[in-house]
Amino acid sequence: MPVSEWRSAVRFDDHGPGVTVLHESAELKVVLVGLRAGQQLPVHPGPAASFTFLNGEAVMVVGDVEVPVAAGGIVIVPTGANRAVRAITDTVFLGNLGDPGSEQGPH
Repeated sequence: MPVSEWRSAVRFDDHGPGVTVLHESAELKVVLVGLRAGQQLPVHPGPAASFTFLNGEAVMVVGDVEVPVAAGGIVIVPTGANRAVRAITDTVFLGNLGDPGSEQGPH
């Protein structure tokens, strides 16, 4: 799914994260996630992944570490590590998840 401008593809949902799946295969899943201020993705394990923050301010949890992130920030998470995102302001990020069907949790 080609996306020429992420703002045209992002979704926000007042009841929880807005997730747009941009690509999904056995090797890779790419999602665009919109979180309203105060929303969060709960702590969960998953496959190796990278998260690129496109807009807003948030706190990303990786293992036991909380990392403040903002537009332009990139966080790499190893396979099996717990991760979570808590939006401080309306936040948009791109998640690239390797091996999405692994035992470490499909996303």
